[in-house]
Amino acid sequence: MLKDRSILPRLDHLLAFEAAAELESFAAAARELNVSETAVSRKIRILEQHFDCALFVRGHRSVELTEQGRKLLSGLSAPLESIARLSEEMLTNRARSTVHMSATNSVASLWLMPRLHKFHAAHRSITISLMSSDRDSECLTEDFDLSILRGEGTWPGFIAHHLFGETVFPVCAPGYLRNHVEIDGVMELPQHALIEVSNNHTEWLNWKTWLRHQEVDPKSVRHSTFVNTYPLAIQAAIDGLGIALGWGHLVDRQIESGALVRPLGEVHVRTNSGYYLLRREGAPSHSERDVVANWLMQESAARKRYRQTFQSA
Repeated sequence: MLKDRSILPRLDHLLAFEAAAELESFAAAARELNVSETAVSRKIRILEQHFDCALFVRGHRSVELTEQGRKLLSGLSAPLESIARLSEEMLTNRARSTVHMSATNSVASLWLMPRLHKFHAAHRSITISLMSSDRDSECLTEDFDLSILRGEGTWPGFIAHHLFGETVFPVCAPGYLRNHVEIDGVMELPQHALIEVSNNHTEWLNWKTWLRHQEVDPKSVRHSTFVNTYPLAIQAAIDGLGIALGWGHLVDRQIESGALVRPLGEVHVRTNSGYYLLRREGAPSHSERDVVANWLMQESAARKRYRQTFQSA
């Protein structure tokens, strides 16, 4: 431990000196450090006052080290390089402790976010950076260590692990049922206020395709609310605006809390699609990423199980 720190000059003054000495120019040093030439000159002048000696012989367009300047530079280069290597190592370790994830808006908001506090409590040294998007192309860039997407299990260039399947059923707020006539069956759904998600994923179930699976004519569907993301549709249902399609596992928490109910009981549609955890093939080893991936698979293994029967046309 240093006993007298007052003998040490400021690091930014030493960096200005080192740059000017190596480049033999205050102007070039200023460009290198992205500061003004006046700032470089001032820092070096303060450094000369600190050591009470001239470090440069100043010319019209260039500068030359004095004997004391050469002595300082020879002793300064190795410690600065050592500090730079140490900083790089520490920054690299910090970057590696951050796992960058992407997921659909629905999974990020409704499935992953409510679980993150448990992960952080158990793994305080690992940070999860999460980006949500319903565009697969945005989720599958090289910026992300892990992704969670909906599909049938095949993404070229990626290793996919199944998290949960796709079981879809109507959900609404208890208050909606109290304020409307009882729903005795799927045939009555088109007469109710239905909340719809508008997006570019034509392969995702919407009210028309869900009703068609139930052999109900979808032409009479009466939409009350359109939103552009699935989390907004669930919030609209919680707020009593109508009936939304609920994806099993994504709305389990809301059903368990009583914020949402299933007005048709066990009636559902189950598809061949599901949600998968993706990792790029050939990606470099990343122990923190593997910790997050293993945790996600453990969360998947502990999930509620829905019936495996398919109800489709």
